[in-house]
Amino acid sequence: MINDVLLIYVRIIVQFIVELALFEIIIFHFFERNKNFILRILLAVAIIFIVGYGLSFFYYFFGNTLIGRVLVYFLLFFTFIVSSKIVFKETILSVVFSLGVAYALQNIMYKTWLMIYVAFEQTGLTNNWGDHFSIIYRLLYYSFIVVFVVLTAFIFTKFYRKHLNQRNFSKKILIVTILCLLTTIVLCSFQDVMFAKLSTVRENHFDDPVLYYLRQSGNLLSLLTCVLVLYLCSKSIVENRLEKEVEYLEHTIKQSKQQYEISKDTIEMINVKCHDIKYQIRSLAANNGNISEDELKQLEGSIKIYDSKFETGNQMLNILLWEKSSYCEQHNISFSCMIDGENFDFLEPGDLYCLFGNLIDNALEAVTKIKDEKKRVIHLSAKRRGNMVLIEEDNYFVGKLEFEDGLPITTKDDRKYHGFGTRSLKIIARKYGGELTTSSSKNIFRLSIILTDNTTE
Repeated sequence: MINDVLLIYVRIIVQFIVELALFEIIIFHFFERNKNFILRILLAVAIIFIVGYGLSFFYYFFGNTLIGRVLVYFLLFFTFIVSSKIVFKETILSVVFSLGVAYALQNIMYKTWLMIYVAFEQTGLTNNWGDHFSIIYRLLYYSFIVVFVVLTAFIFTKFYRKHLNQRNFSKKILIVTILCLLTTIVLCSFQDVMFAKLSTVRENHFDDPVLYYLRQSGNLLSLLTCVLVLYLCSKSIVENRLEKEVEYLEHTIKQSKQQYEISKDTIEMINVKCHDIKYQIRSLAANNGNISEDELKQLEGSIKIYDSKFETGNQMLNILLWEKSSYCEQHNISFSCMIDGENFDFLEPGDLYCLFGNLIDNALEAVTKIKDEKKRVIHLSAKRRGNMVLIEEDNYFVGKLEFEDGLPITTKDDRKYHGFGTRSLKIIARKYGGELTTSSSKNIFRLSIILTDNTTE
C-alpha cells in the first residue's frame, strides 16, 4: 500500500504541485513580498508538499470517485492560497484571482498535451514505444511543459507588466472565474474517472472511436473554459483600470474647478492691489520730487508681473496661463503660447482647465530638470481647421523617454497615479471625438491633440 501511495504522490500530486507552482512563479513574480521571504518560501513549500503527501492517501482510497478526485484538487488549490498568503503581502482577493489564472494556464497546458497524446494513442503512434513507453512519454511531456512555460512567461509577463501590477480586480468577475474553474475541476475529474474505466490496453486508449471523440470533446471543452477564464480576467483588469482612471479624472476635474475659482479670486485681488499701488506710486512721485523717473520705472516693473494678462477670449484660459507663465518667469523658463480661447467654448470648463493644466504641468516637470536655461523652453499653440481644433506642445527634456500605447512612461516609482496626467489628456481627447499623439526626437518631446467641435455642425 505504501508503495502505491508513494507512486500516486510522485506521479499525480507532485506533478500537479510543480506545474501549478511554475505558473504561480510567472504571475506572482512582481508581487510585494513579506519579510523573511526565503524562509517563508521554504515554509510554504513544506506545507504544500506535506499536505500533498497526506492527500495521496486520500487519493489512494477515493481517487477513483468523482467527489474524491474533486476534493483532492480543491484542497491542493486551497493549500496554495494559504501558502501564497504566507509568502506575499497581497490581499486574499488578489491571491485567489491570480492563482485562478495560474490554474487556468496549468489546465490549458495539460489539456493541450492530453489532446495531442490521446490523438497519438488513437492513431497508433505510441505502439512503437514498447518497453520504453514510460520513458518516452515522460521525456515528451516534460519537454512540452518547458516549451509551454517559457512561451507563457514571455507572453504573459508582457501582459502582467502592463495591467496586473495595478491590482484592479472585479469581485463579480472573480466570482465568475471561480465558478468557471470549479466547473473545470469537476468536468476534468469526471472525465478522468470515467474514461480511465473505459480505456483499453492503456489509459486514454479506446477501441471505440465514439469514446475517442467524446474524450477529445471533453478536453477541448475544458481547455476553452480556461481560455474563457483568462479572457474574463483580462477584461476585468482592463475595465477596472479604465473605471479607476475615469474616477480619478472626474476627481481631478472637480479639483480643477475648485482651483480655478481660488485662482480667479486671487488674481482679481492681486490686480486690484497692483492698480492701487501704481496709483499710489504716481501720487508719491507727484508730491515728492525725490523719486527719480528710473526709480519709478523700477517700482512699476517690480509689480508688472502681477499685472500681466493673457487675453485669449476665454477667462478660464486667461487665469490658467497667467498662473503658469508666472511660475515660468520665477524659474527662468521660456513659455510661449498662441491660443484663441474662443475655439474651446465647446469644452466643459472642468475639462478645459484639466486639459491645459495637465499639459503644461507635464512640460514644466520636464524642463525644470534641465540645467541649461537656454533649453528650458515650452511652446504651446492651438488652431482651428473647420470643426477640428489642433493643440500642439513641444519642450526639451533630459534623459531617455520610453513609450507604451503611444504615451510616455513615467520614470517615478509610484506608477499607479503618477503618469496619469498624459493618460487623462487622452481620455479627454477621446471624450470630444479626438485623439492624442506623442513623439520624441533629439531630446525634444512633441504632443498633439485633435478635438472635434460638434457644436459647429
